[in-house]
Amino acid sequence: MIQDNYGRGISYLRLSITDRCNLNCFYCRPGKGTRFIPHKNILTYEDMLYLLHSVSGLKVQKVRLTGGEPFARRDILYFLHRLKHELPELDLRLTTNATLIAGKIRTLKDIGIKGLNISLDTLDRDKYRRITGHDSLNSVLTSIERCLEEGIRVKINVVALKGVNDDELDDFIQLAVDRPVDVRFIEFMPIGEKTLWKKDYYWPSAELLQAAEKIIALNPVHILDKNHGPARMFRPGNGLGRLGVISPLSEHFCTTCNRLRITANGGLRTCLFSDREYRLLPLIRSRRISREKLLLVLKRAGQRKPMGHELYTGNEPKSLCRRVMSSIGG
Repeated sequence: MIQDNYGRGISYLRLSITDRCNLNCFYCRPGKGTRFIPHKNILTYEDMLYLLHSVSGLKVQKVRLTGGEPFARRDILYFLHRLKHELPELDLRLTTNATLIAGKIRTLKDIGIKGLNISLDTLDRDKYRRITGHDSLNSVLTSIERCLEEGIRVKINVVALKGVNDDELDDFIQLAVDRPVDVRFIEFMPIGEKTLWKKDYYWPSAELLQAAEKIIALNPVHILDKNHGPARMFRPGNGLGRLGVISPLSEHFCTTCNRLRITANGGLRTCLFSDREYRLLPLIRSRRISREKLLLVLKRAGQRKPMGHELYTGNEPKSLCRRVMSSIGG
């Protein structure tokens, strides 16, 4: 396993399979004229399989496929089938907005996908349209129900936005009470040089939890899974599901970070908040570069993984990095 200079082991890889998305969430891709990565520079499925076969030798135990929107990429079911067939022991996860998975859910189960992280910032149809630019809420909610019917675990990721969805806390809690889902609120991060982050939108986790405890009793859940992410989880009353918070700004978890990120064009980012990238695409595609040399680059980059909180510059950073989240891989 890769060990960085702070003694952290790297066991988790996030791989963006596309920078394209069918939604236009205002906080993620602000402004017009978004430039996408040229097709020739995007990792092919063969590139990704080569990379994932390689990192499996570094004791990477968990891989999350992200985007953009993964299901916006053509033939993703073919890729998932090959990936599960060739690397059956890999703990494979996906993050999606769930607008494009209707009709694919039974196939996902048959392939062996056991869980989906679904991005959903509101349960109000009009508000969903304003946030994303699309009227797809009903489709998302229906797909969540179909996933549960098929036995696919669902985690709902909510970007916590004061003045936008803070008035829906009760509704999200009720969702976690009525359904066996995880509802996780993620603090809004200032990512991308055109970010719309500002203090008025920022809803810190401590404040959110205080508001939630006025609605229902929250019982802490202790998770023993060593690959569990940074979410702090609670059981709302006697609910079927769980409520959680992820606090990258107010209570950063850099000292326990165990992940690397690969962008859709093969850029290795050892820290979300640092714009330093190592170009892996030429190494993956070159016939003159052996797999051993690729692994050596990964090891050396991982060893230099920074302590992310050192990159913070003040209480109200304009942006922690220049690339937008959809380009990095959410």
